[in-house]
Amino acid sequence: MKSTIRIQLSIMMFLNFFIWGGWFVTLGTYLTNNLDATGAQSGNVFSTQSWGAIIAPFIIGLIADKYINAEKILGALHIAGAFLMYQLYNSTDISVFYPYVLVYMILYMPTLALVNSVSFNQMSNPEKEFSSIRVFGTLGWIIAGLLISYLFHWDSPENTKQGLLKNTFLMSGAASLLLGLFSFTLPKTPPTKRSGEKVSIRQLLGLDALGLLKDRNFAVFFIASILICIPLAFYYQTAHPFLSNIGMGRPTGKMAIGQVSELLFLLLLPVFFSRFGFKKTILIGMLAWAVRYVLFAFGDAGDLSFMLLIGIALHGICYDFFFVSGQIYTNSKAGEQYKSAAQGLITLATYGVGMLIGFAVAGKITDAYKISENVFDYKMIWLIPAGIAFAVLLIFALFFNSKEKKQITEGEAETGLAATKLT
Repeated sequence: MKSTIRIQLSIMMFLNFFIWGGWFVTLGTYLTNNLDATGAQSGNVFSTQSWGAIIAPFIIGLIADKYINAEKILGALHIAGAFLMYQLYNSTDISVFYPYVLVYMILYMPTLALVNSVSFNQMSNPEKEFSSIRVFGTLGWIIAGLLISYLFHWDSPENTKQGLLKNTFLMSGAASLLLGLFSFTLPKTPPTKRSGEKVSIRQLLGLDALGLLKDRNFAVFFIASILICIPLAFYYQTAHPFLSNIGMGRPTGKMAIGQVSELLFLLLLPVFFSRFGFKKTILIGMLAWAVRYVLFAFGDAGDLSFMLLIGIALHGICYDFFFVSGQIYTNSKAGEQYKSAAQGLITLATYGVGMLIGFAVAGKITDAYKISENVFDYKMIWLIPAGIAFAVLLIFALFFNSKEKKQITEGEAETGLAATKLT
């Protein structure tokens, strides 16, 4: 790959995830403090990510894969996204805010697949080349958080009260406009299917891989993947408001620790696969969810702030050891014919169905334990997802048979990492 193309792809990845990290991390705090949203209303707003994940395959399968170059539709989606970000910046009521964020997420979620398509199209050996490009996406997410906390200070208590967190939408909107225009300079990525070729809904949603559920182990993993997304939703929706409300300084920047740990543990994942196998690796990931929320339940912004920081740092184990491990496991079980369909099915189950349920549950739990304005019984709010995570761990430990006919080797794990995405 030419160095100029490598630079282009790296900038593309950086901006694509800078945009997401620039507003999504602080969203819960903004909704609560500036739009007076209830927990249920916040859950509805966060669930737009799930609706975007469900609808994204149709945009990719029906448009990008058949009619329009990937880089062109990427540019169009981000230019439209910039307009929607500006509308979110101007929205002063949750009823006005919600339709804009719903349309935005429907347009943004397909970009996660599009940037991968543009990248893969320029690579002769994606297994070795992709990770060095994808790492810039996580770097973009981290930089967005650091800017919010340490340069602009939008998440400080006084600035949060003044409503300055709405500037995150302006920042992300500017980056979206920049990436939208930049996308038209990216290497050409033509449609992969002929315009006359039919694509079924089953193919778009990965339903062709439903036959894998006949395998008991895969069925157990599939169900566990949906259930573990319930505690995951608590982290996305509640962690930032929690840290802000209890007085943790620079919460957005501190939450970037999670993405740093994500990068580190991603490098360790092949070693864990080789030494402990899939079942033990994924159980470690589930246990990390339970431990993280217990730390959140009993930590505070004072002498016990180290517990909160450890909980944030566990994000690498929580995400990589379950979700990335699961993507690799799915890849190994599917076979050549159903690899893409199987990954689509797992994405639909987790980011679609699982997170949709999770955000609804998180919103109702938050409302149930609200004491007064910006005062919550956070011990119970965090112990509930900790209990859910531990219950999923027990289900998986009891019903998943670790004696697989085909073991996932360290080499297979390294190959599978090339196709994973970090959030």
